[in-house]
Amino acid sequence: MHILAINPGSTSTKVALFDGETELFSHTVEHDKKELRHYARVTEQMSLRRDAILQALAEHGYADVKLAAVVGRGGLLAPMHGGSWRVTQAMLDDLASAKHGEHPCNLGAPLALEFARQHGVEAVIVDPVVTDEMDDVARISGLPELPRRSVFHALSQRAAARTAARKLGIEYEKGKFLVCHMGGGISVAAHRHGRICDVVNALDGDGPFTPERTGRLTALGVLDLVHEGRYTYEALRTIILKEGGLWAHLGTNDLREVERRMQQGDEQARRIFEAMAYNVAKELVSLAPALLEGVEDARGEDGISAIVITGGMARSVRLIETLRRRMGFLAPFVVLPEVEEMQALAAGCLRVLEGRETPREYTGTERDLV
Repeated sequence: MHILAINPGSTSTKVALFDGETELFSHTVEHDKKELRHYARVTEQMSLRRDAILQALAEHGYADVKLAAVVGRGGLLAPMHGGSWRVTQAMLDDLASAKHGEHPCNLGAPLALEFARQHGVEAVIVDPVVTDEMDDVARISGLPELPRRSVFHALSQRAAARTAARKLGIEYEKGKFLVCHMGGGISVAAHRHGRICDVVNALDGDGPFTPERTGRLTALGVLDLVHEGRYTYEALRTIILKEGGLWAHLGTNDLREVERRMQQGDEQARRIFEAMAYNVAKELVSLAPALLEGVEDARGEDGISAIVITGGMARSVRLIETLRRRMGFLAPFVVLPEVEEMQALAAGCLRVLEGRETPREYTGTERDLV
């Protein structure tokens, strides 16, 4: 019952092999940001990511393993429910054309299908980033043509929130959680009684700045940069998604390098670090109204159960303590750097293999945002 799990991220490709629920190995391949800049489109990274997976299998002694199924991280697709989805041609077409947005996670489904076809087995995705459970009131923006979208680290966030609930001795479906995934991108969401009712969509340029994304910018300021000819639309889009944040300010997207510079007395590194932490805390607090109806909720048993921090940057003791200092008054902190993301992928795939869950068929018209 070997399951291969594939999770392409902004600057890494995670690979894991499971025998049922048992993890045989997990491996993260870090890709050099400068190398990735040579690829104009995410689809052009297919061979790079495929070779990384093959190398990981070989290094761990599983080059000739027989697979029962392959599961990939879900990409930017039409808004859809959580759970498992079969990789279909409609899904591949939407991902290849970047119909709903471009991100390396779009490679999860095609990579999974490529390996699945080699073994004559099924390929699925689980809890894609476009999982949409938002309250209707949360969708409305100040411009009817631009409703707010639900795009976030759904797989990571839900797995982290469930783990936090277990640690606190409560049911995920009965708790209220503010959850933040901090990696190359940073997403923030409010989980209310098992439903993710509001999301700060950093992929569309919202939310805090990150190691490589600009986060929220003033709309008129962005328009002026293009109107004045300082940037083309394409160049500015690349900066917003790939070359902003820590990279724009400090020339690195590695938080460890930023902290090293801080230890050496680099004042600019300290300022930018503090600003990023401040922005993350501000976005988390901004979602409190999605979980609390008033003072009675905030002070009573139905208050926020926990603030859950996950993702690679959650390993930074300095960053966690900075966040705790700014917002620890709201709820207990649960820090989960090693979120069970790959296990969550494999578990969803195993439910399909064992007949406990039937994967949905993606057509590209799953749900409108109106």
